[in-house]
Amino acid sequence: MNQSVQALLFDVFGTVVDWREGVARDASAFLQRHPGARQDPYAFADAWRGRYSPSMEVVRAGRRPFAKLDQLHRENLEATLPAFGIDPASVPENELQWLNRAWHRLDPWPDSVAGLARLKARCIVATLSNGNTSLLLNMAKYAGLPWDAILGAEAAQAYKPMPQAYLRTAELLDLPPERICLVAAHNGDLAAARQCGLKTAFVARPREFGPEQQTDLVAEQDWDWVAEDLVELAGTFGC
Repeated sequence: MNQSVQALLFDVFGTVVDWREGVARDASAFLQRHPGARQDPYAFADAWRGRYSPSMEVVRAGRRPFAKLDQLHRENLEATLPAFGIDPASVPENELQWLNRAWHRLDPWPDSVAGLARLKARCIVATLSNGNTSLLLNMAKYAGLPWDAILGAEAAQAYKPMPQAYLRTAELLDLPPERICLVAAHNGDLAAARQCGLKTAFVARPREFGPEQQTDLVAEQDWDWVAEDLVELAGTFGC
């Protein structure tokens, strides 16, 4: 392990877990219970996720108080349903809650658990995610993710890529930013972290958005480390 890095913080959605497959899996079960609906679970997952960043931008811009991601996901879910032929008012509350918690039940990429375990043996491994605390805790239990700490937007009361998301997380760890490395599959996230003084590691996830993905296929800057997956990253760090 590079001795200057004491903590590795991880983007979670897309970097550590495969959100698209997990959401589509649960959306498929939900849509099948509504036979009149448009039966395209991957399109449903993409449409729901498409509202993710715009809903956070309203918070980032100060147009609404901080709201945790579960709440934003629920609002986005109800906004997505009509395009698939479903009136959200006609769906029982327990069904809506179950589907909204699809984000709590996401599977890790095949290398994630092994890679995290190796890295954890040498330094702090924690989340720096836009997901809220209970979501990330439930996901960790479901997927077997061995975090030392659950940190990110809710603890910082700021969504990435706002500087507060990175800097307040560093404060919570009582570490200077240069002793922290953000690991992410998204060049924009890494760029924002670098601006805050964090070190950076890019891990490619070329199928996060499905087989036709066009973004974040390669490292777009000279990040401190670049790896194909978390196991390779662990090897790069000597773990």
